[in-house]
Amino acid sequence: MSSASLKHTALYQAHLNLNAKMVDFGGWEMPISYGSQIEEHHAVRKNAGIFDVSHMLNVDIIGDGAYEFLRHLIANDVSKITGTPGKALYSCMLNEQAGIIDDLIVYFFSENKWRVVVNAGTAEKDLVWMKMQSADYNVVITPRFDLSMVAVQGPKAREILWQVRPEWKASAENLSPFVAALINDDTMVARTGYTGEDGVEIVLPSHDVVKLWEDLIAAGVQACGLGARDTLRLEAGMNLYGQDMNEDTQPYQAGLAWTVSLKDESRQFVGRKILEELPVRNAFLGIKLLDRGVMRAHMKVRGESGEGEITSGTMSPSLGFSVGFVRMPEGAKAGDSVEVEIRGKWIPAVLTTLPFVRNGKALIA
Repeated sequence: MSSASLKHTALYQAHLNLNAKMVDFGGWEMPISYGSQIEEHHAVRKNAGIFDVSHMLNVDIIGDGAYEFLRHLIANDVSKITGTPGKALYSCMLNEQAGIIDDLIVYFFSENKWRVVVNAGTAEKDLVWMKMQSADYNVVITPRFDLSMVAVQGPKAREILWQVRPEWKASAENLSPFVAALINDDTMVARTGYTGEDGVEIVLPSHDVVKLWEDLIAAGVQACGLGARDTLRLEAGMNLYGQDMNEDTQPYQAGLAWTVSLKDESRQFVGRKILEELPVRNAFLGIKLLDRGVMRAHMKVRGESGEGEITSGTMSPSLGFSVGFVRMPEGAKAGDSVEVEIRGKWIPAVLTTLPFVRNGKALIA
């Protein structure tokens, strides 16, 4: 796809001004780095970084039928978050075969007002699916193309944010993890993220995002691209749609059983029947390479429990060795010795728990 045909966020020129290396990501021209991906990674672990995630789509779901619609639409149960305005829930949206159409976050604001944040590469098909599934419910589904979104992540992220936007502090300073504050109708500060560090994700009108971006960078926050975002999320044990899961993957195959709620037998969400009658299960674990090399997606893994495959892999900047996610037969467990095929050679490795790093601390050695 040519650069001219790619979509741009409201921060596109700001990225060019910082000499970002731009790449095609799901049809969007996005920054992969601003110089050193490693420096950007460490900035988030030690101080604060900012990511443009405006290619993700905020979708408002409003109406008397919104609650029941969302209980039908996703595998997790939104009844868990009702009663706490701003409370968020992570879930998968499944097809009739229980394959993952997308993983997303749902926010509750009132019985009749909800917001869903979906991935960039799946946004178009997600909207088609949502509207098709909403036929029997009194809801209005509105994609908020007028909004932008940035993630400010790291141990000093919130401290610096209050310096540049002190007027937000009273509403958002004491947010618990996975809770958002609506500053006004179009600005939302959520204590969520994709890096394994503290911080927030901010949704705001696109005409306001450049000023916020520039103010945070002037205050010492590091601009970070997709490269650092990927190594950070992998260290934090967080799945990437299209790589660790897709429409051919059931939640139980991707370590996402915790996002499926079967407690209420009357809640017949899309895909439930298959999950109950024909579930497909795998062990989904971390993997640490014990020799030189770098693991990448689709590399073969073998061990006493059988054969598996790397779904995501990288050289961990925080740990200094290669780590990844691996899908193995059900009998596999953390501590098992395995081998990974890298360029025709079988390299020793060990299966681990997830995550690898959280709040700046290594969880494996």
